Amino acid sequence: MSASFEATARAVVPVPDAVPEAAPDAAGPATAPPELVVRGLRKTYEAETAPVRALRGVDLTVGHGEFVALMGPSGSGKSTLLHLLAGLDRADEGSVTLAGVRTEELGGARLARLRRRHVGLVFQFFHLIDHMSALENVALAALVAGAKPAEATERARDLLDTLGLLEKQGERPAALSGGQRQRVAIARALANRPTLLLADEPTGALDSDGAAEVLDLFTRLHRDGQTILMVTHSADVAGGAQRIVRMRDGVLLDDGPDTAGDLP
Repeated sequence: MSASFEATARAVVPVPDAVPEAAPDAAGPATAPPELVVRGLRKTYEAETAPVRALRGVDLTVGHGEFVALMGPSGSGKSTLLHLLAGLDRADEGSVTLAGVRTEELGGARLARLRRRHVGLVFQFFHLIDHMSALENVALAALVAGAKPAEATERARDLLDTLGLLEKQGERPAALSGGQRQRVAIARALANRPTLLLADEPTGALDSDGAAEVLDLFTRLHRDGQTILMVTHSADVAGGAQRIVRMRDGVLLDDGPDTAGDLP
């Protein structure tokens, strides 16, 4: 490990988790409650000319272990919705229930702990730390989630192995292909064993080979039970999801079974 990672590891101190747990489901996984329930979500941003109504009353449910693709044109509100679901911003109205917890009822610190515990985030442009290796980038996320340094390193190595990148663990992001960097970013998002994996245009910066690589990985994660909500503008990418939800002008056009071929 590099000196910078060692210094970071010493600085990161796990914070006791005071986020309430969802009530256990005595009936077992077959009747597990939804991982995500959104009701009446509204968000308006002030602008110089006129307010921008980014979300106009969004209702969405993502079931346990479901893989949902959210499609829509640029400016339809997809990324705003993802930011609210991740607790990176607050809605003006409405509710978000994640893993049985109403996020609007949490203060800033408890919301951050909920996100750290239950949410994994994948972005279009990777956002890896350039001076850290692939292993260190993933291990740092596990540290922030509360793991001890040795546990974080073991978790990172296991994830890179699962994602076919163990031989690249010592490489810095600049030495990796776009698809490899996105796989490292996905490993980082999985470091805290998230309840919900949120991906914002995860193939948008990749060529067709890299996009296929990432979609195949998401398919495998879904098969293993990971709940995924993925924003994409690509019908081909959305076609790999279990369900497609379309969005336009801050509202969902539908929330039900769909196929990419049905999209306008």
